[in-house]
Amino acid sequence: MTSNDRNLIQVTLSRASRLWRKSADSLIGSISSGAPQQLNTAIAPYLPGAVLGVAPGITNGRSVYDGYQRGWGLQYGDLRKHILRDPLYVWALARSGKRTIMAEVNRMNIFLLMRFYLDRVPQGHIVEFGSYRGGNAIFMASVAQELFPKIEIYALDTYEGMPETDKTLDAHNQGDFTGVNFEELQDYAEKLNLRNIKFVKGRFEDTWDNIKAKAGKFALAHIDCDISEAVKYSYESVKTQLVDGGYIVFDDATVSSCIGATTVVEDLVIRRDHLNSEQIWPHFVFRMFDSSRAAVTHGEG
Repeated sequence: MTSNDRNLIQVTLSRASRLWRKSADSLIGSISSGAPQQLNTAIAPYLPGAVLGVAPGITNGRSVYDGYQRGWGLQYGDLRKHILRDPLYVWALARSGKRTIMAEVNRMNIFLLMRFYLDRVPQGHIVEFGSYRGGNAIFMASVAQELFPKIEIYALDTYEGMPETDKTLDAHNQGDFTGVNFEELQDYAEKLNLRNIKFVKGRFEDTWDNIKAKAGKFALAHIDCDISEAVKYSYESVKTQLVDGGYIVFDDATVSSCIGATTVVEDLVIRRDHLNSEQIWPHFVFRMFDSSRAAVTHGEG
C-alpha cells in the first residue's frame, strides 16, 4: 500500500464517520466496544460496465466477464479508488486493525466478491483455511455482518505456526507464522460484537469433519495456507461442500514464495479436475457448479 493509499484511507474513514455515523467518536467507540452498528451500506454499484467487449454469462464453469470486472477493474480500472471510498470497506478494514498481512488488492477482491457477487449464488457460509492473526477473518465477518447476517465465517488455523512442510516444494518451514495470542484474538472479536465468526484451532484434518457437520454448505472458500499439503487438504475437503456456483479463492498460489500452493492448483484443480479460472489476478478464483461437481469428484485419485 502506498502512502497515498494510506492517506486516502484515513481521509475516507473520517468522511465515512461523518456521513454514515453520528460522529468519529461513535465509529471509534463501536470498533472498540462492539456497539450495534448503524452503517449505511446502500451505495450506487461501482463495478465496471461493459468490459473489453466480453459477453456476460457462464461458459466452461466460470464467468469470464465477472473475472474481468474484478481483475481488470482492480489492475487497470478505477475499482481501487471506489473501494477506498466505500464506507463498508473502510469500516471493516479499521476493525481488522493491524492483524492482517494480506496484500491490499487481494483483500479488495474478496471484498468485491462479498459486496457484489455472493448474493448471486445460494446462501452458504464462508471458510478460511489459514487465518494467522485473524485479521482477514475479522474483516470478512464485519462485511458479512452488514450484508449477510445469517452467514458465519469459519477461521481455521493451528494458531501456533505452520506444521511440517515439504521441502521439495515449500519455501516456508515448520513453525513459521507463530506468535498468535489465541485467547486475545477471541477476546478482540468479542469486543467487536462479532457473533458470526468461529475461530477453529487445530490442524485442518483434525477439525474439518466437525465443521462440515455443523456448517453444511459454503458460498466462499478462502485458501490461504501457503504450503502444498495444507492447500491440497483444503481444496479436496471444501470442493464438495460449496453451493452451486460457489467460489474458491487461492490467495497465495501466484506468490513467489508459495510454489507448493501453485503446484496444487496446477496438478489438481486445473489438470485433474479440469476447472477453468475465473480470475488469475490478484489471485486465482475458481467456481464450483453442480454441473461440474460429479466430474470433479469422479476424477479424484
